Formats: sequence, structure tokens, C-alpha cells
Amino acid sequence: MAVRQYTIWERFLAPIARLFIDEEELHQYAKSVDWERESQRFARGDVITPEYYSSQNFHGIEGGYLNSAAAVSYDAITQYVTPPNENWVRQAVIDAIQVIQPRRIIDLGCGTGSTTLMLKETFPEAEVVGLDLSPYMLVRASHKAENMGLDISWRHGNAEQTGFPENSFDLVTATLLFHETPPAISQIILHESFRLLVPGGQALILDGNQKNLRNLEWLNDLFEEPYIRDYGGGSVDAWMGAAKFGAVHTEDVWWVHQLTSGVKPISSEDGKIQTQVLNNSPIFRGDTVDDNGSDGVTVPSPAYTQA
Repeated sequence: MAVRQYTIWERFLAPIARLFIDEEELHQYAKSVDWERESQRFARGDVITPEYYSSQNFHGIEGGYLNSAAAVSYDAITQYVTPPNENWVRQAVIDAIQVIQPRRIIDLGCGTGSTTLMLKETFPEAEVVGLDLSPYMLVRASHKAENMGLDISWRHGNAEQTGFPENSFDLVTATLLFHETPPAISQIILHESFRLLVPGGQALILDGNQKNLRNLEWLNDLFEEPYIRDYGGGSVDAWMGAAKFGAVHTEDVWWVHQLTSGVKPISSEDGKIQTQVLNNSPIFRGDTVDDNGSDGVTVPSPAYTQA
């Protein structure tokens, strides 16, 4: 039987981080929750947990995210493994949103809801959905939302096939999800994101910096991440293009991370493709371009106009 190799985090960094984590508070919180009962509030019988998710350990937790221990410890650990500051990194998603007053937002692989909460705070009038494969993570997310007084719909589901109708969201986000799925699955999720978006809607993918993961091998050994090498060898830009997104652009976020944005194009009767977004964006100019890149007439988008 193969001997499990401990990661850099487990051998060197976790003992230091534990000095700053209130483990007694986490223990008391874990004891205060009837996890099996509460997880059943979210668990859906029609959701099939894929083998790539259920058979792996993530971050050194046996059984991955399908247990209460992952839900309790995730936030405490993530704040120390998302340099330089977890909130600053997640804020990059909020800052990159080009949709004006989105009416419906879905956060795929939402985990304990940290980014989902920020989306609801930014767009309080929007309907915000957080979707995750782990009912235990959704329990933790719901507690955080209740403490903040935020009304968010938490849904147990698979980002590959969400079950929502097509053209039903103005904004789709996924934060720190793709490095925890095989590349083929990430591409399926992007196709599903495209299907979910209204024409002119935007998808934002925040994750590890693929270029640096390729060039700095030791980054792959920081944590127990079974798919991170395959993720680092790929290109979210290319995956988005294959899913038919337009205006695809990736930028570095604090060197360690990257943020990729794409827009679901709108085609007018003459075949021109609209990529209208805020005019102050260096990436999108609110122009209509045809296949040759020449200017055309802007087609109004439900995602980029106020309701």
C-alpha cells in the first residue's frame, strides 16, 4: 500500500498557523450543530456525487468535503493559504464584475459561501444562489449568512449540471473551484456556465495562477490537492474559448492567483457580436465588433442594463 506523503503545509506551515487559530471556538461550534440533521435540509436525493469528488482527500481532510470536519475547519485554514489576504483575493471577483445591477447571480462550488456573501453584500437586490456538492459546507454557509442577515439561496448540486434553466443568470462565478476538479470537469462546468448565462452575461473564474504553478513545481506540493498539477498544466483562457465565451481575458491577482473573465456574446440579425460592458474597463469597451473587428451598432443587453 502506498504511503501518503505529507504536504509542505502539514509538515511546516500548519503548526505555525494553529498558533493563530482559536481551536476551542471551532470545537464549540462543531459541537453546537447537529450536522446530520442540518445537512439534510440541503441534501437533494437527485444529486449524484461524482467519484472524482468523493474519492479524494482535500487539504489533508479524510473524505474531502463530505463531512462536518471540512465545513468547520475550511475558513480557518483558507485564510492562511490564500495569500496575501483571503478577503483581498476574493474582492478581485467583485472588482471585476462588469454587469450593471445583475438580477440573478450564481456562485458555483460556493463552499462555505465566503464569495457568495460578498456578492450579496455588493448586490443586495439581486437573487444570489450558492451551489455546492457538500451539504455540510452549505450548512456552514447558511450559518454565516444568517449571522450577517443576508438572504441567500443555498442549493445542493453539481456545477456540471445545475438543473437551472438556460439563460437564467446575469453573472456566474467560481472561486477556488477549478484546481479541485479534473480539467475535463472544469471544461464541462464552463459549458454549463455559458448555458446558464443570459446573452451578454459574464462569467468570472478565480483560482490559482496556472503560469506560476507550471513554472514553480513546489507550489503544487503546498497542500493536498489531487488535481492541481493537471489544472496548472491547462489554460482557463482556452477552456473558456472552447465554451464559446467572448472577450476572454486573464489577469494575475496578487501573483499567486488569477482571474479569468468571459462574456456570453449577443448576436444581432446581421451577425455582429456584442460585448458591451462598462466603458472604464481596459478589457471591454462597450463596442460591437464583427468578425473582422470593425465597429458596429451596439445591441442592448439585459445583463448590462438596469432593470
